[in-house]
Amino acid sequence: MPRESKTARLARIHQEALHAFDTVQSASFDERRQCAEDRRFTSIAGAQYEGPIGEMLEGKPKLEFNKVQTSVVRIINEKRNSNIGISFVPREASADADDDLADLCAGLLRADEYDSGADEAYDNAFEEGVSGGMGAALVRADYVDEDDEDDERQRICIEPIYDADTSVFFDLDAKRQDKSDARECWVIKAMARESFKAKYDRDPADWPKDTQDVQFDWCTPDVVYICDFYKVDKVKRTYEVWVSPTGDEKRISDDDHDSDEEYEAETAEMTTLGWRLDRTERREERVVRKYLMDGGGIIGDPDDIAGDCIPVVPYYGKRWYVDNVERMCGVARYVKDSQRLKNMQLSKLAETAALSAREKPIFTSEQIEGHENRWAEDNVKDWPYLTVNGVDDAGQPLPIGPQNYTKPPMVPPAMAALIQQSEAEIREILGSPEQAEKLLSGVSGKAVEMVQQRVDGLAAIYLTNYAKFLRRVAKVWLGMAAEVYVEPRRKVRVMSEDGEASFKEINKPKLGKSGQLLEGVDLERAKFDVYADVGPSSQSARQATVRALTGMMTLTQDPEDLKILTSLALMNIEGEGMGDVRRFYRKRLVSLGAVEPTEEERAEIEAAAAQQKPDPQAAFLESEAQKNMADSQRTMADARRIVADTAKTEAETLKIMRDVQSPRE
Repeated sequence: MPRESKTARLARIHQEALHAFDTVQSASFDERRQCAEDRRFTSIAGAQYEGPIGEMLEGKPKLEFNKVQTSVVRIINEKRNSNIGISFVPREASADADDDLADLCAGLLRADEYDSGADEAYDNAFEEGVSGGMGAALVRADYVDEDDEDDERQRICIEPIYDADTSVFFDLDAKRQDKSDARECWVIKAMARESFKAKYDRDPADWPKDTQDVQFDWCTPDVVYICDFYKVDKVKRTYEVWVSPTGDEKRISDDDHDSDEEYEAETAEMTTLGWRLDRTERREERVVRKYLMDGGGIIGDPDDIAGDCIPVVPYYGKRWYVDNVERMCGVARYVKDSQRLKNMQLSKLAETAALSAREKPIFTSEQIEGHENRWAEDNVKDWPYLTVNGVDDAGQPLPIGPQNYTKPPMVPPAMAALIQQSEAEIREILGSPEQAEKLLSGVSGKAVEMVQQRVDGLAAIYLTNYAKFLRRVAKVWLGMAAEVYVEPRRKVRVMSEDGEASFKEINKPKLGKSGQLLEGVDLERAKFDVYADVGPSSQSARQATVRALTGMMTLTQDPEDLKILTSLALMNIEGEGMGDVRRFYRKRLVSLGAVEPTEEERAEIEAAAAQQKPDPQAAFLESEAQKNMADSQRTMADARRIVADTAKTEAETLKIMRDVQSPRE
């Protein structure tokens, strides 16, 4: 069978991707369309009257009282007031495992999040998921300095994906919520047509995007849709396993070197150090490739993605399967009817209130003839009296009073009942945040926390799914980091949970606990499980800690315990310029033995102890102590000598007595 050419292979992959995408989009078309409608309903002015309801009320007042957006904002604020803690836990215990490697990974992840503006990606994914049902973020590697061609260092960025419900698709076999089991992924992007032509030097052909809402803004820019297609392939690779004199193993593949000369140089150096080739292994590995496509074909060559995970991470507000179709929704889905009903009722009520609320007299034209202007100006000039004609032109008498009166509009009882019912339904679905505002002065902080927890119970499912989303982001990041941060002795920036930045050197040799030299104790050996815990925000947690420590101070009178509790409380107080104060009290706690020092703190303590000059008074006391110990030892020796002399004298006396008694016998 002849070998398939590159052009034919890319054309085949493009056709397969188009066919699979059509299947995926058709299966989820209705669900995705509803998600897009929900987001429009929540966030775009006038969208709550789109569709048949707006057509029915054509020419009528259409007021909006958006309760859904208020609820979405409350859930978003609850997320921002919460703290999702990401922790890396080793999969198995190892005698020479680096205990600080997990903290290094967490600090490096926080630094990458800060440097790449990951907050924007997280906020966008969460807001789209809460309002519509689905959001997403992209994890990708980028150059540290794109303008420097000689700098090949890379870093990991976390970026937003907009309109995820109509632009992010996974293969139908991917059932897990985080899509860790996905084999294919499509991300549709909009690009200005002129920019497309200038960048790729070809006429654009739209990628088929059919899931957009029928209600579409007309003032959108002229764009072309292109697609990033991610595909997981299985690749078989051959590895040479080298063993060091201490028993450590290192695997080398052909992909690790750009040329045969590099391979020969590395193996020669390893042989000099005592390494030997032990065996050859063949493995099947996951490789993620990205293809850039438009409707006409694949643009450029495919890219291999760092790590073994598809770098697109979805977030779902609520998610489930019915009839083997993935369903998702946010806050708006089941409150839209009640919201529309309330809008229509209040709009009708406003229209009714805009009509005249005064009774107007009804006259015949003969009664008011000649006095029309005076009657018309009465609302403005407030005449003291008004006149009508008593007789007509023929001299016949006319009725003096009005024929009748108009009646002011009345609010139907059914409308008032429906307004109350729709408000109750909205509160039932979205919750009642007003309860949190009815707290009286003097209420304990614990009671406030309980009320707030009850009011914000609606946000629990969204925060739990958000923790799953962040856990998957960290998992994808960890897989990329093992292939991105590979330079020997590279200095990277890490951030603590308090936001303090520092620099660490990675990929450097380190002595193991058994004394052998470990090669490459670095991110390539970071085999961790990732956990995400939902907790209060850092500020709320510190405030709760201070309250707990203050309460504990009343339970003890021990001066050392009080010193420790006071130091802990002052460490957790928020305020401007408290960083130096927290560091001071941390050093105190370390010196008291209440806090385990880090490697840097332990090194500082040892260096300070080595450089510390001896105290003269302490030296004198130590000298006196040694002198007293020597005198004590001398006195004990004299006492032992006296005892020995006494025993000798007694023995001699007994001998003399025996000698004296012997002749008599």
